[in-house]
Amino acid sequence: MNIKEAASRLGISARAIRFYEEKGLILPAKQSSNGYRTYTENDIWRLQTIAALREIGMSLQDITHALGEIDQGNQQRLEEYLELQQAVMYAQWIELKRMMDTTQRMIDLNRQEGPLDVSHLHDLADSARRLREARQNWHDRWNYDMQAAIHDQRVQEAGRGSIGQPHSEDRHRSDNASPANHEHGVTHSYQDTDTSVPSDSNDAVQPYFYLYHNYDEGLEQIVHWISPAPGEKGLDIGTGTGNLAGKLLQNGADITAIDQSREMLRRCRTKYPEMHVKLGNFLALPFTDHSFDFVVSSFAFHHLSSDQQLLALQEMQRVLTSRGRIGLTDLMFINAAHREAYVREAELSGHEEQLRALRERHFPLLDELCDWLEQQGYVTKHVRHNELLHTLLAVPLR
Repeated sequence: MNIKEAASRLGISARAIRFYEEKGLILPAKQSSNGYRTYTENDIWRLQTIAALREIGMSLQDITHALGEIDQGNQQRLEEYLELQQAVMYAQWIELKRMMDTTQRMIDLNRQEGPLDVSHLHDLADSARRLREARQNWHDRWNYDMQAAIHDQRVQEAGRGSIGQPHSEDRHRSDNASPANHEHGVTHSYQDTDTSVPSDSNDAVQPYFYLYHNYDEGLEQIVHWISPAPGEKGLDIGTGTGNLAGKLLQNGADITAIDQSREMLRRCRTKYPEMHVKLGNFLALPFTDHSFDFVVSSFAFHHLSSDQQLLALQEMQRVLTSRGRIGLTDLMFINAAHREAYVREAELSGHEEQLRALRERHFPLLDELCDWLEQQGYVTKHVRHNELLHTLLAVPLR
C-alpha cells in the first residue's frame, strides 16, 4: 500500500502517518525506483497499535517504550504501561467527578439560600483547589523501586526485634477492641531502628523504636479481623511485596494488590503469581465504584499528608460495597497530645533521624480517623501493638 491507501484503511490522515514516521514510531520501506514509501500488513498493524495507544491518551514517549516492549515480546512491561495509563485516566475521572460535585453544591446552595454570596463560591472553589493539589502533589520521595530487592529482608530483621522487643504484657488494647507502597517504610535517611521513644503517662518507655516493630502481629490482626469469606473480593493498597495480601489470599480471599512501585509489584508477582496485581495508589484507585468487599493497607497510610489521607479514605469508600469494611495497620498517634509529647521527647533527646522521620512522614491521629469513619456511618475498633503501631477496623452500620 502507498500512504494514501494506508491512511484510508486506518481511517487516519496521511499527515498523521508522516508525523509518526518523523517520530521514529514506524519505518516503512521505500521503493528503489521512486523513493515512495510502501506499507506492509505489519506496518498497518503497528499504526493501528499507535492509534489505539494515542486514543487512550498515552504520550508519544510512552508509546515508543510500549512498542519496544511489544517488539521484544515483553507482555508484563506492556501491561505496566497500559495500567499506568489507566491510572492516569482514573485520576482524571475522579477529578472530574469532584468538580461536578463542587458545581452541584454551588447549585444547591443557590436554590436553598437564594443568590449565592461570592464568599461561598470562593470557599467552595478553594476547597476543590486544595483537594486537587493534594491529589497531584504526592510523589515517591523514598524511591521504593530501589528498595524492593531488600524490603522483605528488612521487614524480617526488624520483626525479630533483637532490640527493645516488647513483652506480651506491654501490648495495649483499646477498651472496645476484641479479636476478630504499605509495607514500605524504610527510607534512605531513616534507619530500621530509632532510639528513645517517649510514652504517655500510662506506658513504660520502650528503649528503641522499629518502623516494623510488631510487623507480623499487625498483619495477623488485620487478617483476623477482616476474616474474609471464601471468594470475597479484597483490595490491598500499597501492597509492597504482598505480605499482607498473601496472608489474605491464603485465607481464601480474591485479593487484588496495588502499589505505585513497579519493582515492588514485580516481587509481589514472583511470590504470588496467582494474585491480581496492578499499578495504582491511594489517591486514584483504578477501579470502578463498589468493586470490593473489603479494603486493607499496612505501613503505607502514613506516607500521605493529612489532606491526602482524607482523599484516600474517600477513595476506599468509593470502591467498597455498601457493607464493605476497612482495615488499617500503621504507625499512628493516639491523639494530638500524644504526638506533641512524642515530638517533644525526640527534640529533647536530640535524635535527628527520628525527627527527620517525623518530618517526612505523616503519622495520622487515631482519634481523628475514628471520628471521621464514625461520621461516615462506620463502627470502629482498634488495638495498640506498641508505642505507635495500631490496627484499626471499620465496619459500616448499615
